[in-house]
Parts: sequence; structure tokens; C-alpha cells
Amino acid sequence: MNKSVLFLTACSGLAATMAVAQEKKPNIVIIYTDDMGIGDVSCYNSGWVMTPNIDRLAAKGLKFNHYYTSSPVSSPSRVGLTTGMFPTEWGINTFLHDRKGNAECEQSDYLDSSAPTIAKSLKAAGYATAHIGKWHMGGGRDVDDAPQIPKYGFDEYLSTYESPDPDKLITATNWIWSEKDSIKRWERTGYFVDKTLEYLGRHKGEPCFVNLWPDDMHTPWVPSADCYGKKKEWNGKENFMAVLEEYDRQIGRFMDGLERLGIADNTIVIFTSDNGAYPTFDQVRSNGHRGSKNSLYEGGVNMPFIIVWPDKIKAGEVDDETVINAVDIYPSLCAITGATQLKGFNYSGEDMSKALMGVKHQSRKKDMMWDFGRNRFFGHPAQPHQQSPHLALRRGDWKVLVNADGANLELFNIKEDPNETTNIANKYPEMAQEMSKKVINWYFTKRKLRQ
Repeated sequence: MNKSVLFLTACSGLAATMAVAQEKKPNIVIIYTDDMGIGDVSCYNSGWVMTPNIDRLAAKGLKFNHYYTSSPVSSPSRVGLTTGMFPTEWGINTFLHDRKGNAECEQSDYLDSSAPTIAKSLKAAGYATAHIGKWHMGGGRDVDDAPQIPKYGFDEYLSTYESPDPDKLITATNWIWSEKDSIKRWERTGYFVDKTLEYLGRHKGEPCFVNLWPDDMHTPWVPSADCYGKKKEWNGKENFMAVLEEYDRQIGRFMDGLERLGIADNTIVIFTSDNGAYPTFDQVRSNGHRGSKNSLYEGGVNMPFIIVWPDKIKAGEVDDETVINAVDIYPSLCAITGATQLKGFNYSGEDMSKALMGVKHQSRKKDMMWDFGRNRFFGHPAQPHQQSPHLALRRGDWKVLVNADGANLELFNIKEDPNETTNIANKYPEMAQEMSKKVINWYFTKRKLRQ
């Protein structure tokens, strides 16, 4: 056989190998629930509400008890998950709203489109990419110059009001929702599920990455047209339970849809929430944890987290040791799929893929840090006891909270005191001071870089 034939044969073999590798890459769907507390899911709570389909999801995979979002409110939490970097490092500190509000909160109007993203890395690795549902990383209100969603690595998208190009079927008016919307408030999660399944069906045979980001369980809770004129009930427990029941049903529909498409076994499904619940109904939605949405106490940042991949992850397992942050998802998915994170960035997250795959518990090497609520323009929980200092750092079992001027220093051992009832900063002054100085220095350094 001459050299040219040998070369062509080798190339053919390599192409076949690459095709097989491409075929085996898992689909990835991140279900990013809006404002769902850890106590809203019955496989985490004591049974005050039931979520049988989310429980069924957990029974098929691995549940983590110590997963943390990167912020206790929508926009920055989405930035942290998307970029693998703490959101303060991209100048986004609270929910994105109008230009005046953003300026008052000392933040950008949108996520810089030069930022690294999961979608950009997976697309470069051969994935078809789609964003379906809430965006909230720029656009809406009077911010009319936000980059379009494809700039962040997505081939296709469908988004809500808080985006640069919202779907007209769910934005009949210039607001988050309306009675005039073609897709009604209580139909929206089902609509997003249908669109996700349709996308996966169209791209069957090639690996897909999809953000399925519903806007349930965010208020207002409007489970039917009968509730339109009853605004006093929109934040009530009865409406909440009705919306949660429908949301859970739609998660079941999604999982059943994966089975019908024949792709369930090789699809990674990640189920979590962007931030803590509000209202909390006397902390039952936070499993008794102190804090809520807009608070750096555990109720604002400790979220449910379930990962399923039937081909690889053992079913029905619980990890009660590994501490994972949303910023770890990007590097971990790259490690799992063979994709590469974009170069030139100092990532906050680290590869936790062994824990996510259920291979072994992992210990984070990097501290987790948060910045939220730095001035009077930020939203805060109504109850003073639930309002936290605006900086926090967790290292192992230890968590410190403090303001940037060093005031209101608090230290907790989360393993021993998960509800953050007893401040032990005076008992361990050296640890409290060292940790607080680190997060304060981080805050001023990153803030200066973004100005």
C-alpha cells in the first residue's frame, strides 16, 4: 500500500473515531428554576408540599445538599452560572432593571458579550446550543442596546421580557407578564418545555446544550384566569401551591419527553434554582434556614441541586459532603465533555466533575465569595433578622459575613449551625478577621477593576 493510500486510510479511521466520540457526547439541559427555595422540593423538605416529579428526577440521579448559587437574586446568579466567575467581577450585583436603577446599584446595564460562557465553549466543541426562557442578563425596560443572545454562544433562543428580543407570545405588553399574553401565565413553563423538547428533537443525533430557564416559581402566582382580579392572592400560599403543582407536572412532562425522544439515557439534566425564595412563609420555603432572596444567609444562597445522567451517574445517591457553587458548573461541564474554557480569564469556579458524576466527594480549593446589598437602593428582606451584611465568604464549614467597612462581622460554622443562629466571631477572632479581610479586599479589588 502506498503512502497516499495509508494517509487516506488513517484519515478515514480518525474521522470515524471522531464521529463516534461526537455521537457519545451527552446532551446537557440546565433547568434553572426562578426563586425556588430549597424547602419547595419534597425530596429536601419535611413534606409540607409535595413535588413527586422532581423527586422522581432525584431518584434517577444524584442530589447535593450543599450547592450554592453565586448570588441571592436573579441577574448576578445567572451571570455566575454562565461565566464561571463571581458576578461582581462582571459588574453585575443585583437584578438588572432600568438604567437609573442600575446606576444607583453601581452596576452595568448588561453582561459584557466578551465574557466567557458555557455555550461558547460547548459550541466550539460541536454542540448545538439554545436558550429557552428567562434571560435577565441584559435588555428590557429602557436598556435597548444590550447584546443579542447569540453573542453569548447560542444558536437559537426564546426569551421573556427581561431580554433584548423577547418572544411576542409572552410579551403582549411592555412588562414581565400580561393578561393579554397569547401564552398565559400558568402555561409558560409548559411552553418552554415544549420548545426545549422540539429543539432536542430537531437536533437528535448531535449533542445539544440547552438552558431551560422558566420564570416559575417567581411571583406573581397566577394559576388560572380566575385569579386575574385577585391581586391580594398573588403572593399567597394557596396560589403558590397551585403553581408549584403545575411546575412539578411540567418537569415530569419534560423527563417523559426525553424518554419518548430516546435520548434520556445520554442526557445530563441539572435541576436547580437561581436564588432563595420570597416570601418564605415563615422560613418553611428555606427549610428553616435564616435568610431568603436578597440575603446572603443560607436561605438566600443554599439551593436544591439535582444532576441526572442515566448512562453514567448512579441513581438515588445523595452527596452530603461536597460543597459546590454555581461558578463550578462551567469548568465541570467542560471537563465532562472535553470542551475547553475560554482563555484569558481568571475563573472563580473549579472542576468538580468527579463529585457531579458521583465518583467521589470533592473539597473546593477556592473560597466562595458573595457581594450583595451594598447600598440603600438594593432590595432586602422585610424582616431585619433576615437582612445580611453585604459581603460573605465560605471556606470549608466556615462562613463569614461582613460589610465592606468591617462592620457587622459575623462568623458561623455551617456544619454545626446551618441556620446561622449563633455568631462566633468573638470566639474565633483570628479566623473571623482573616476571612473578612480577604472578602473585603476581593470586593474592593474587583469593584475597582470594573469601574
